[in-house]
Amino acid sequence: MDNRKTDDRAPTPGRLLPASEMLRFSTAGSVDDGKSTLIGRLLHDSKGIFEDQLVALERASRRRGTAGIDLALLTDGLRAEREQGITIDVAYRYFATPRRKFIIADTPGHLQYTRNMVTGASTADLSIVLVDARQGMLEQTRRHIVIAALLRVPHLVAAINKMDLVGYDEIVFRAIASEVSAFAGKLGLGEVTCIPISAVHGANVVEPSSEMPWYAGPPLLEHLESVELESAHDLRHVRFPVQWVIRAAAAADRDERSYAGRVEGGILRPGDPVVALPSGIATTIRAIETYDGPIAEAFPPLSVAVRLADDVDLGRGMMLVAPDDAPRARRELDALACWLDETPFAPGRRYWLAHTTRHVRAVAIEVVHRLNINTLERDPTAGSLGPNDVGRVRLALAEPIFGDPYRINRSTGSAILIDEATNATAGAILLLEDGEVWP
Repeated sequence: MDNRKTDDRAPTPGRLLPASEMLRFSTAGSVDDGKSTLIGRLLHDSKGIFEDQLVALERASRRRGTAGIDLALLTDGLRAEREQGITIDVAYRYFATPRRKFIIADTPGHLQYTRNMVTGASTADLSIVLVDARQGMLEQTRRHIVIAALLRVPHLVAAINKMDLVGYDEIVFRAIASEVSAFAGKLGLGEVTCIPISAVHGANVVEPSSEMPWYAGPPLLEHLESVELESAHDLRHVRFPVQWVIRAAAAADRDERSYAGRVEGGILRPGDPVVALPSGIATTIRAIETYDGPIAEAFPPLSVAVRLADDVDLGRGMMLVAPDDAPRARRELDALACWLDETPFAPGRRYWLAHTTRHVRAVAIEVVHRLNINTLERDPTAGSLGPNDVGRVRLALAEPIFGDPYRINRSTGSAILIDEATNATAGAILLLEDGEVWP
């Protein structure tokens, strides 16, 4: 159950693009399940490709000896991707229909690039997981469903692809759909939509397929256009991490300061009382400014500069919150981790923890358990997390952070661990409530 609620003081209509008009979605699945082809088909059939792009695509397809147009090349933009025929980086694409605007994150399917799938899904409203109808669910398919559930992506679509290669067989589709739904249900994913498609032929992608009259649901694009979305942002709890202190340029106003950052929760208005963390000093918002001038209110994910009524010692890594509604100060973290580094997470290892705009030193205390991706069983004897593992961990911090459970706020409830020696991103962690169990 998602506890994110709308603030009683709802934002003024029209100040942000409503969620119903913009959908961010990611694609995932195992290697060769057809992710890039699907995205290319969506763009091509919805007239989302410019003429010069189409000409370049035809030329690239001829160089590869492909009969017709290889739509996968539209998103496989890196030279290494085209040579290997796989997606490595996260390819972001934008397109629109009369009913909705879309931002697509085409994420890699290869196990080695699971970290890129985490990146692409972390801001998604919906995740499309492709399944090859000939193969059924594979370990990497399960891994991507686990990550979508872990990141609390609100909607999941299982696109059963390559139906043309199994004779558009309804029995094959029903069997895979049943397996996907059962697995997702164990992870707490309540809404799973299964759609049979053939990306290479465009069947059930933009237009309904005459080859599958037994399927009564909408084609994929129609589902993407009509799915109902709630705000992914926490509009109830005021959270404003300070990123930068801005001093007035004029000499006469040199003592005048404003505090720049992105609103990560709640609604800010001039006159609102706030408390600065970690000092606990109370003050009032005097003005909220943007590049285009002052505004009457700010809410996620706007980046603004806040001016306060009092002189408060406030700098990068500190946070403004509403009185009597501060996040808990945490010196020890109980968290879920998706491990991305070749060097395992193990007790005693030291990291930098980056949380909103704050960086603190952290040390690994223990691995509570490692999750078996296939069976969803917990292994309390694991002792460490290797690359692409998911598990529950405990960390101790040199200084407190002010964080919410991830289920309430996706920004203040998440952090990354950075290897001290290499400065590489080692893992993504999601904060838990006391006693919270997942999955």
